[in-house]
Amino acid sequence: MRFSDKSSLDMTKGEPFKLLIVYSIPILLGNIFQQLYNMCDTIIVGRFLGPDALAAVGNTGPMNFLILGFLYGMTSGFAVITAQKFGAKDKEGLKQSVAVNIVLNISTGLLITLISCLLTMPLLRLINTPEKIIDQSFSYIFVIFLGIPAAVLYNGCSCVLRSVGDSKTPLYFLIVSSFLNIALDVVFIYFFHTGVGGAAWATVIAQAVSGLLSLLWIIIKYPELHVNRRHFSFSSYFVIKHLSIGANMGFQFSITAIGTVVLQGALNKFGPIKIASFTAAQKVEQLVTVAAGVMGITMANYGGQNLGAGRIDRIKEGVNKAIVISTSFAVVAAVLAWIFKDQMVSLFLDSKKMSGQEWQEILSAAGTYLHICSVFFPVLFSIFVYRNILQSIGHGFWPLMGGVFELFARSIAAYTLPSLIGYAGICAAEPLAWFSAALPLAIAYYVTIKKLPAFADSRWEAK
Repeated sequence: MRFSDKSSLDMTKGEPFKLLIVYSIPILLGNIFQQLYNMCDTIIVGRFLGPDALAAVGNTGPMNFLILGFLYGMTSGFAVITAQKFGAKDKEGLKQSVAVNIVLNISTGLLITLISCLLTMPLLRLINTPEKIIDQSFSYIFVIFLGIPAAVLYNGCSCVLRSVGDSKTPLYFLIVSSFLNIALDVVFIYFFHTGVGGAAWATVIAQAVSGLLSLLWIIIKYPELHVNRRHFSFSSYFVIKHLSIGANMGFQFSITAIGTVVLQGALNKFGPIKIASFTAAQKVEQLVTVAAGVMGITMANYGGQNLGAGRIDRIKEGVNKAIVISTSFAVVAAVLAWIFKDQMVSLFLDSKKMSGQEWQEILSAAGTYLHICSVFFPVLFSIFVYRNILQSIGHGFWPLMGGVFELFARSIAAYTLPSLIGYAGICAAEPLAWFSAALPLAIAYYVTIKKLPAFADSRWEAK
C-alpha cells in the first residue's frame, strides 16, 4: 500500500535511530508551538492583567489537564490501531480504523463537553480555589471547556496523520494557529479588555482553525484515508479494540491529572503569590521538557507500525535508541532550567506591577520548584518512552497502573511533605510521582518484550 503524499513515513524500514530523529523533529517543533497556546495565555495574562489573573489561569491548569488530557489520550489511543493497520499494509482495515476514529471522537468529544461545562464551578470549589480568583478562573476554564470539540478535531486529525508517518503537516498548521492565538490574545485582552475569558476564546478559535486545516489536508492529500458508508459497517469487536486502547490512554492522563488536581488543592492553601510562582515555574518546566512528550508520540506510532509488520526486533532496538535520545534531551532541559530560570519566569510576570518583596518571593518560590524537579528530568522523560511503547504493542495494563502509582505518590506527598518542609514539599511531590510511575513501567516493558517472539530478519526480507 503506497500513499500519494510523500510526507508519509514507513517506520518499519530503515535505521531506527535516524527514523526516530526524523519523525520526532516535526513533532518537537509542533509541541513547542502547542506550548505557545498555553504560554501566550499565561504571558499575556500575567503581564497585562497581573499576578491574580495569572494565579486564576494557573489554578485551572489541573482541570484543563484532567479533561483535555483525557481526550488527547483517547484520540492518541484510537490512532494506535490505525498505525498498526498502516504497518500491516491493510488498506481496508486502515479505512475502517479511520471510520471508527470519526465515530468515537465525535461522540466522546460532545459528551465530555457537556459534562465538563456542568462541573466547572463544583470542580473549582473542590480544589479550594481562593475567592479572590474564583470568578476569573471560571471565566477562563468554562470557555476552554466549550471549545473541546475544536481540540478534539485537531487532535483526532493530527493523530491519524501521525499514525501513517506524517508528523510534518500537523506542525505546519500548529504554526499558523499559534501565531493566530498570539494575535487574538493581544486583540481580546489589550484592545477589547475581555480579561482572562478573552485569552480562552483566543485559544479555542486558534484550535478550531488548526483542526479545520488538518481535516482539509486529509481530504485533499490523502485519498487513501477517505471513507465511505461501507467503512462504517465495522464489527463491535473492532470498536472495542479502539476504545480499549483509547480509554486506557485517556485514563492514564486523567489519573495523572487527578493527582495534579489534588496537588493544586494543597498548593492553594499557600495563597495567590505561591500559586502564581508555581504556575510560572511549571510553564518553564513544560517549555524545557517539551521533547518528553515528543518521544512518547514517536514511540507510540513507531511501535504500532512495527507491531503491525511483525518487527519485534525493531521495537527493541527503537526503545534502546529512544532512551538514549530522551536522556540527552533531559540533561539539556535540566541545564536550561537551572541557568535561565529567572529569565524564563520573568516572561510570565511583570515585576513592575508588584512590590520588590513580592517579586523576590515569586522568583524564590519558582526557583525552588525548578531546582528540585530539574534534577529528575531523565526519569520524567523515560516515562513517556516506556508508557507509549507498551500501549502501542497492546499492553495497556501497566501504563494504567503507572498512572495509579503516580496519583497515589503525588497525593500522599502533597498532604504530608508540606507539614514537614513547607512549600518545598509541594515541589518535591512531582519527582516522587515520576519515580513511582517510571519504575513499574520500565520493569513491565522489559518483562513484556522478552515474551514477544522476535521476527526473523530473513522472513522479512523474503516478503
